[in-house]
Amino acid sequence: MNAMDRTESLFGAYGLTDARDRLLSADAPLADLQERCGGDLPGTLAIPELLALVQQARSLGLRIARAFSAFDGDAEVSGFARIHPIAEADGGGCEVLVENWQRSPLTPPSQRDFAERLDAIDRATAEVTARLDGRQRLQVLSARAPDAAALQDAALDEPGRVWSELVELTGIAHQQPLHWRLLDGASCRFAGSQRQWRVRLIPLGPDAQNPAGFELLLIAEEPLAESSEPAQPGTDASPARLVGTSLTPVLRQPVARIIANAETIRARLAGPLRDEYSEYAGTIASAGQHLAAMLDDLADLEVVETPGFATAREPVDLADAATRAAGILGVRAQNRETVVVVEGERGEAIATAEFRRVLQILINLIGNAIAYAPAASTVTITVLAASSSEAVGPQEKPGDGRVAVTVADEGPGVAPEQAERVFEKFERLGRDIDSGRGGKDGGSGLGLYISRRLAEAMDGTLTVGAAPGGGALFRLELPAN
Repeated sequence: MNAMDRTESLFGAYGLTDARDRLLSADAPLADLQERCGGDLPGTLAIPELLALVQQARSLGLRIARAFSAFDGDAEVSGFARIHPIAEADGGGCEVLVENWQRSPLTPPSQRDFAERLDAIDRATAEVTARLDGRQRLQVLSARAPDAAALQDAALDEPGRVWSELVELTGIAHQQPLHWRLLDGASCRFAGSQRQWRVRLIPLGPDAQNPAGFELLLIAEEPLAESSEPAQPGTDASPARLVGTSLTPVLRQPVARIIANAETIRARLAGPLRDEYSEYAGTIASAGQHLAAMLDDLADLEVVETPGFATAREPVDLADAATRAAGILGVRAQNRETVVVVEGERGEAIATAEFRRVLQILINLIGNAIAYAPAASTVTITVLAASSSEAVGPQEKPGDGRVAVTVADEGPGVAPEQAERVFEKFERLGRDIDSGRGGKDGGSGLGLYISRRLAEAMDGTLTVGAAPGGGALFRLELPAN
């Protein structure tokens, strides 16, 4: 059977709808598609693509002629639809004529496209993410699930450890580390969590046979059980504390599911979909990610505003922290064709601070630089060692007993009169972030406020000035170790 034999082609199909968008009568091809889409005849028009055209033509009172395609469960149906609205005096509704009706077998996505879509869904639902080197040793691990806090602390206490030593792999008794392909898709458990977790290892670099590193994702097989502990009397009932303590753990899982389902629709894993509907799903996924980020910000806000909040004191290599932060945001930078450059050698700027909090600040600063600066630009991270001379400007070395790291972008910058306002709570200065799907998303306005509070808790400062070539330059200065 050749390609022409596999495609059924008909001259056209006619149908009639009423003022309530019910399909009253239809030729055989259209009636069959109506039934395959779950509708009845007569019954509400069940073909989403045609229903949208009928509703548009009826509400505007205009004739519409447009190509359309639909999925009937087994194949893709396409044609050219002509929608003619009927005057209300004549009963309303529309005449529907589909010309050049064609039914074609689906073209399955390539193996690479399918794998990339699955990776996107797993990234959206992962509650633990990490970056590994080529030998599967931990560089940084971040957990947003309450029952993974112990895992995150263990990773921070022993950086450079093979990740599989921190978990219990289910059904795998071989000596670790195994080849990454044997671990991708495995199940595991770890201390502090009663849930079963699925492992995803995504190789990084151009050579999948010899990866430069890995992105580690841990996806819970079931949602976290809601806590039934009553609130303690006399606790702060401010909105931030209410969200951070009570709502954030409860909302994280359903928000993650919304993102995952929207990504499934956007990637057309459930079947063919018109481009505009795929874009709608992308907008839903983007909004879900924005909501998830806001929940995280509100939880952090509660922490930094807690009376007596303090950070740990430990040696922190700023060049190492900057390199790890840049690596975590590598995929986001690639999506915007942005180059992230780290200037500075490991060991030349050691601060007394808390590594996890320094990393959090740098991820926020670098993420903002990537988002607000033009696509295909450069973000420069510079590590500055201590100097006996006094600091003069934002590009100067810090004074004696201080070390610093700066993040400079090529965006519009921050005006001098806005330099303090940008660190205020919920302040965004009217800026929008490119969502990456043709739209703009606003941040929560909490990232820089939280970052400055964290810097001050470590006896440091966070300021903003002008970058040498224009744009904004954020400077984190901390006590030297």
